[in-house]
Amino acid sequence: MARKKIEHVGVMVKDIDASVRFYKEVVGLELKGRLDHPNGVIQLAFLGFGQQAETELELIQGYNEGLPAEGKVHHIAFTVDDIEEEFARIKELDIRLIDQEITTLPNGSRYFFFYGPDGEWIEFFQSTR
Repeated sequence: MARKKIEHVGVMVKDIDASVRFYKEVVGLELKGRLDHPNGVIQLAFLGFGQQAETELELIQGYNEGLPAEGKVHHIAFTVDDIEEEFARIKELDIRLIDQEITTLPNGSRYFFFYGPDGEWIEFFQSTR
């Protein structure tokens, strides 16, 4: 089993440009990359402190802007070595999947989501970064 670290925490935002600016200017994070999701609706931005193998903040625009203030954290992601192996393993367990297949982002990173015991979203993520 090759789960290594918390990959990133995804936070839903209404204005990704304003949020990137806030996290850079107020918190001191660096923008590590931006991309459009393959679904054509969601925009993503990844921020961190510029260190190797760090846990990143993922900003997500276009997913669901109607959540209450206490519900903006969308998911927790864990880095994995082999996304195919982990997807097969999770499918064999009594765990409810959110995604029925692995998604590949334009940068080649791959992921899938499943539910935790209280309905929280968990992502296994194989990064190309």
